[in-house]
Amino acid sequence: MIIVLSLLFTFVVYSAVQLLIPLPFGDKPIEFEIKRGTTFRQAVDSLAGKGMVRDKWVFLFLGRVTGADRKIKAGYYPLWGGMSPLQVFNAIRSGKIIEYEITVVPGDSIFEIEDKFSALNTAYGEEFQKLTTDRKFLDDLDIDAPSLEGYIFPDTYKFPKGLEIREVVARMVGRMREKFDGDIMLRMLEMGLSEREVLTMASIVEKEAITPSERPVIAAVYYNRLKKHMQLQADPTAIYGVKSSKEKILINDLSKKTPYNTYVIKGLPPGPIASPGLESIKAAVNPANVPYLYFVSNNDGTHTFSVTLSRHLAAVRAYRNKKKLAALKGES
Repeated sequence: MIIVLSLLFTFVVYSAVQLLIPLPFGDKPIEFEIKRGTTFRQAVDSLAGKGMVRDKWVFLFLGRVTGADRKIKAGYYPLWGGMSPLQVFNAIRSGKIIEYEITVVPGDSIFEIEDKFSALNTAYGEEFQKLTTDRKFLDDLDIDAPSLEGYIFPDTYKFPKGLEIREVVARMVGRMREKFDGDIMLRMLEMGLSEREVLTMASIVEKEAITPSERPVIAAVYYNRLKKHMQLQADPTAIYGVKSSKEKILINDLSKKTPYNTYVIKGLPPGPIASPGLESIKAAVNPANVPYLYFVSNNDGTHTFSVTLSRHLAAVRAYRNKKKLAALKGES
């Protein structure tokens, strides 16, 4: 019995020494990657190879008694040289890997989303840019549009470092389709519209509407114009793919020949011009029951809607006079 206790005591002391004394690497940050499919033993072997484990058998024993060897999360783990092996073990056991976060806001275009990926990692931005028009990738996601534009739902996404961008994008597109609940799908079918057409209309509404209550009215204006075979003449479509939507739209922009410019083409553009939010998607399948064919900004977030061209032109003159008056008073 004394021998057993003596051996047990020796093992405990030895394990404590192996696990508790800090590693001799200073405070240098270290990123340790555990790839998909890696077993706990393989991870321990890799840690031992990097000098992050003194005695891997003690590590394996600890994994067995705590159950950590039965589940291990893939990803990059933030470690530092001054950690003790026990802290390394707890870090791996916790599964707290390095994650990136990207927030897509309503109205973001794929160009702005690309910039956000690039801000995280240049390679991410380049890979995303390639995927946006990759026909095979689009077909795999069942996207019947020229690009990913409009199919990435505005939300905040977290994903582990090392995850392929195509998987991240697939999740983003999946989030958008989760929002197409029964009511939206039913209305889409009742209106005889495709997913692409709904998202395209919703994206135009997203870029035009400022006041939430006007979304269904703006959608109605464009549907009314489509029914009368009129050009949509939606200003945001004129600059899509030409310059940033944050830049001012000029008269010259309206005549530029692009596949998306609804001052040049008839009907809807070939695809969305931005990522629409849920309220704009709802407006696209639930347009207001109004006869309007025109609208112009009031320069305060609202619009004046008109049925006839003469009323619309009068509203445009009133808008321009209001702007001139504001300029004379030194207002923005």
